[in-house]
Amino acid sequence: MEAGRPGEHGEPDSTAAAVLTASRALLAVVARSLGPAMEQVTLPQFRVLVVLSSAGRPVRSGELAAALGVHPSTFSRTADRLVAGGWVRRAANPGSRRETFIELTSQGSALVDRVTRRRHAEISDIMSRLSSQERAEVRAGMQAFARAAGEPPVGDLRTLGL
Repeated sequence: MEAGRPGEHGEPDSTAAAVLTASRALLAVVARSLGPAMEQVTLPQFRVLVVLSSAGRPVRSGELAAALGVHPSTFSRTADRLVAGGWVRRAANPGSRRETFIELTSQGSALVDRVTRRRHAEISDIMSRLSSQERAEVRAGMQAFARAAGEPPVGDLRTLGL
């Protein structure tokens, strides 16, 4: 498709190019915020911590595996490593001995908080370089993009929002 030529939905191709450029900038912010954490956990392990943090409660092991889109046995191995590292703990379900809950430890919660604070600070710094009108435009554009992409509200987040 030629630059500036309308795309499938009548949008100029330059819109997609602008979004791709912005996505690379955001990915760089995400990578920098995750860098120190990746010395302690893997990205899939961090994803588990984020899902647990977003849930704000212990989550059944099977429910976590489903939310992460992995087989329960794969998740079990990940959980073993996270338990050994002190990032999460397992708790038996008193109502069903077949169910295990996974909950974030204070150490796991602190790691997610550090990454989130780092990311928020960098995004705030970038946004501070814009005029108030540009910030409003970015906010409106990002909200529209998230809606179009089907991104769930933060309270409903069940996946990693790198």
